[in-house]
Amino acid sequence: MPLIDTHTHIYLSDFDADIQTVLDRAYKNGIEKIFLPAIDTETHDRLLKLSQSASNSQQPTIYPMMGVHPCSIKENYREELEATKKYLDNGTKYYAVGEIGLDFHWDVTFKAEQHEAFETQIGWAIERALPIVIHSRKSTYECIELVKKFKGKVGGIFHCFSGSVEEAREIIKLGFYLGIGGVATYKNSGLREVLPQIGLDNVVFETDAPYLTPVPHRGKRNEPAYIKLVNEEVAKIMGMSFGQVADITTANALKVFKMD
Repeated sequence: MPLIDTHTHIYLSDFDADIQTVLDRAYKNGIEKIFLPAIDTETHDRLLKLSQSASNSQQPTIYPMMGVHPCSIKENYREELEATKKYLDNGTKYYAVGEIGLDFHWDVTFKAEQHEAFETQIGWAIERALPIVIHSRKSTYECIELVKKFKGKVGGIFHCFSGSVEEAREIIKLGFYLGIGGVATYKNSGLREVLPQIGLDNVVFETDAPYLTPVPHRGKRNEPAYIKLVNEEVAKIMGMSFGQVADITTANALKVFKMD
């Protein structure tokens, strides 16, 4: 079973100099599909340009999402949402509304506005029968509670999950998946204890490139090829073969993006 990177920002300027090499390297490492989460109107065109670029059989297929990242919710958030909705309605086939959610790590000045934007974008997803991809930094509980209001109406992924067993089970009960990436390879990661208790039936893999690079490349730029390292580490944690883990997580990704 091929591997899938369900969340990567390879349209950012970090990859301008060698994007084709990055894509070639991903394919050589078994990654056949890559999903691009949006940030805001400053980068939407870059995302679309990459997702619409000519592909070939020797590189991963690229799939776009659309949405506004919670860290981009500021004074002008309504204008940002309105402009992003126009992208969502521009005729492009999007595979999720994301990345959206709440971020209380850097700044809580616009906490109320983040909540409003999150709910608004969940509404977009429900209207279009799309999954959502949730950013929940320092706000996992709040995101879970908000999504509960829409239980049964929307599914998707809690991106970059690194929470507790209890939080994982709450997310799974809502019909969502857990996005697991490079953090799983870190020595102090709680995922080493969490994953064996919840299993892989609701797990998908992601890089969040260029961020959260797995060991042994931690501290350097992340890229989709490193999904293979995440798969290897999770196989060790779970006491399973590389192929078993790849089969399960790839099937989960296809299911969440309605491509099964």
